[in-house]
Amino acid sequence: MNSTEDILQAGSSSDLIECGVVPHQVPLQERPILTVLASVHFIHIMDFMMMLPLGPQFMKLFDFTPQQFGMLISAYAFSAGVCSFFASFVIDRFDRKYVLIFLCAGMGIATLICALATDYTTLLLGRIVAGGFSGMLSAIIFAVVADIIPEHRRGVATGTVMSAFSMVAVVGMPVGMLLVNLIDWRAPFFLLTAVSSLIIFVALRILPSLCGHLIHYQERHPFRQLRTIFWVRNHLYAFALIAMLMFAGFSVSPFISTYMVINVGMAEIDLPYLYFFGGLATFFAARLLGKLADLHGKRKIFGVTAALSVFPILLLTHLSPVPTVFAVGITTLFMMLVSGRFVPAMALVTASVTPRLRGSFLSFNISVQQLSAGLASLLAGSIMGISANGALTHYDSVGVIAAIATILSILLAVKVNSYQE
Repeated sequence: MNSTEDILQAGSSSDLIECGVVPHQVPLQERPILTVLASVHFIHIMDFMMMLPLGPQFMKLFDFTPQQFGMLISAYAFSAGVCSFFASFVIDRFDRKYVLIFLCAGMGIATLICALATDYTTLLLGRIVAGGFSGMLSAIIFAVVADIIPEHRRGVATGTVMSAFSMVAVVGMPVGMLLVNLIDWRAPFFLLTAVSSLIIFVALRILPSLCGHLIHYQERHPFRQLRTIFWVRNHLYAFALIAMLMFAGFSVSPFISTYMVINVGMAEIDLPYLYFFGGLATFFAARLLGKLADLHGKRKIFGVTAALSVFPILLLTHLSPVPTVFAVGITTLFMMLVSGRFVPAMALVTASVTPRLRGSFLSFNISVQQLSAGLASLLAGSIMGISANGALTHYDSVGVIAAIATILSILLAVKVNSYQE
């Protein structure tokens, strides 16, 4: 495989591409790298999403309460946030290739712990370990994308990697639930462990050495590292942008399935259609928005997509009983726009920091994301209630808050600049 210098020669260092002589498409030598990154992204997203439909089975098998199941989800998020925070102090000291492989191996171990769990404590340990490695993986994946892909193609590359979410919804979840029904709940986690091992082998052969950022690396005391990252106004705007996006999305999305069944009247057997069609639409939307961001500017495309996402947010959270087809259409539009707006947003955020600080910056970014997601779910849950007939109340108020957060994110995006600007 080509060295980092060879990749960069065909990427950001290519005069022909920078001058526009070569079309803006993904060069062949970048495609295997993006495939590996998207595959790693697929693993840790599926690991998280597989927990959601398994709640009833866990509560029956392990005899624990809904609050304990909620702790499994929360422990994952808090672990991701804490580990990403501390990893940010050291992540830029090493070759990104081997950091990625190490974290992928850790993710495989975490899924194996979950698959072998015999009680609540072991399962909780597995979720904590999985969350820790997952948070750091997200940071290193986008750091690699930003390192090897020139800015004018970074939107497409980001969309390619983020399409892993859609593939989880369209392919991963149906396969996982099929294994659960045919074997038991452990099967999907054993599968993820096996896939992690395969990806490590492929990554060792395909990924080049990714240590170009070490040329300008400077050893810093942790407090100086914090100051270097957080005393830059542009970085703070980027963190605030992602925080608002996560807050807007996670104040609404955790309660969609419950609201659809209780308030809208959708049958539980129809819930997989929400994820299938939403994921399928997001897959194509992510790639399209990535291309549009490269052609017309990340800030502009983000602003338009975020503004459009306000409508399905308000429609979904104010929805009354309707036919299933209409409900699926609204949720599909919601997932497509709310998830799709992250493509130009992440491309904008990764361009806001110099390469030598990018790994640390994105680790802090993951911490900000997880904290925002946790706070959003906590606030939404405290606002919502249950009526006398068992229906969820005040979900419409949550939608209004999410819409306001979305509008604030558009204003923040105007303030985020590329570090070259």
